[in-house]
Amino acid sequence: MSDQKPKPDQHKTSERSKAAADEDMSRALSARQAVLRLVGPLGWLYRGYGKVARQLSRLMPKGLYARSLIIIVAPMVILQSVLAFVFMERHWQTVTNRLSTAVTQDIAAIIAVLETYPQDENYDRIINLAKDKLDLNISILPDGPLPPPAPKPFFTLLDHALSKRITNLIGKPFWIDTVGRSNIVEVRIKLDDKVLRVFARRSQAYASNSHIFLLWMIGTSLVLLVVAILFLRNQIRPIQRLADAAERFGKGQEARNFRPSGAREVRRAAHAFLEMKRRIERQIEQRTTMLAGVSHDLRTILTRFKLQLALLDDEPEVRDMQRDVDEMQLMLEDYLAFARGSSSETAEMISIPELLEELEHDAQRTGMALTIQHTGGNRVEVRPNTIKRCLHNLLSNAERYADRIELTSERLGNWWLIEIDDNGPGIPEAELESVFRPFHRLDTARNQDTPNTGLGLAIARDIARGHGGDIKLGRSKLGGLKATLRLPS
Repeated sequence: MSDQKPKPDQHKTSERSKAAADEDMSRALSARQAVLRLVGPLGWLYRGYGKVARQLSRLMPKGLYARSLIIIVAPMVILQSVLAFVFMERHWQTVTNRLSTAVTQDIAAIIAVLETYPQDENYDRIINLAKDKLDLNISILPDGPLPPPAPKPFFTLLDHALSKRITNLIGKPFWIDTVGRSNIVEVRIKLDDKVLRVFARRSQAYASNSHIFLLWMIGTSLVLLVVAILFLRNQIRPIQRLADAAERFGKGQEARNFRPSGAREVRRAAHAFLEMKRRIERQIEQRTTMLAGVSHDLRTILTRFKLQLALLDDEPEVRDMQRDVDEMQLMLEDYLAFARGSSSETAEMISIPELLEELEHDAQRTGMALTIQHTGGNRVEVRPNTIKRCLHNLLSNAERYADRIELTSERLGNWWLIEIDDNGPGIPEAELESVFRPFHRLDTARNQDTPNTGLGLAIARDIARGHGGDIKLGRSKLGGLKATLRLPS
């Protein structure tokens, strides 16, 4: 094969392609740098906006009532501020400048008359002319230095406007006092051989009636604010009542005297809540009725078994069958208690020490090694029999595996906290939530072949959550299991 050299035209074409590729690469890099220069400030602005937004969200009130007031009040305040600024900057300042100009022109005319035309010895004619025609009270003082500068007022609109007009129109050394006598403005102007002192009413040089506009603006704002507060309170109250009714229903308490009210959307939400409440109650009632019927039928059969076993001789096989029947009776009662829940009982105020005293008495009858301690308030609103069943289940679960049990009760604020510690074998951490599942039984040392349906803890948690609370399990200070029952009150 013979070597082939590229043709000159092909060589030039490849060089042009390479140059075009380099140029495209350069353009791409330039565009990328431009994008980076643009994105840099935008990213900084975005991060700054995010920080400001997070800070504002922390400062903003959390309640709907306060937020609604801000939604109404904030635009009104901004609008009033803009109106006040425009009024001050345009109308008030313009009127004050014009009035100051008119007074300064009158003073300049008096100076021109004094310097141009001869006057009598006491200047009576020019003084009377200024008083009658220009409404200015003037006097001619002997030549001398002007007083030291007077303190500037906090609001210097008149002082600034009058000083500027005297400087532009008269151009002589002057001294003004707009602070001393509240309704009088004093001006002293140094002439060649004398000093002209002028007293003018403040209203001649200053738009003094502008406070009426400000008072009107503030008054209307207050009226609008009061109307907004009263209106919003009436609109928020039905929402609060709906929230209270839902909370009471979540605790298993009756929402007394609750009726839909308020705006159309709030009424719709209230009707939906009541309908949901009726469906839940109907479902629970149907479930309880069905299981009550099943329980009745099964109890009849178990009663027949007991009667038949009672007629038999006292043999080991008969005793075993009697224990099986008793265990089936216990399981049936647990199933029914789990299905029934606590819907049939109404909440009432009870005494915590009395309830704990009943628990202690029941524990002494069964030989349970139980110590009870209570602190805090003594009254709480719960369903007493239901809560007693919940505590019995927790204590029975502890008694089954431990020989020492401590119950600590504390009523603090709106919560009632009960902790039950035992010195049993405990429960593995991975199973602390699983034991609350219905019919769940552990294959550990805490399940020592004892008659157990696996419903005790499930019933206890169902009761606690029916009151709006909960039950948590953890490691006990005694080395076993700690059950913490937390209930709102």
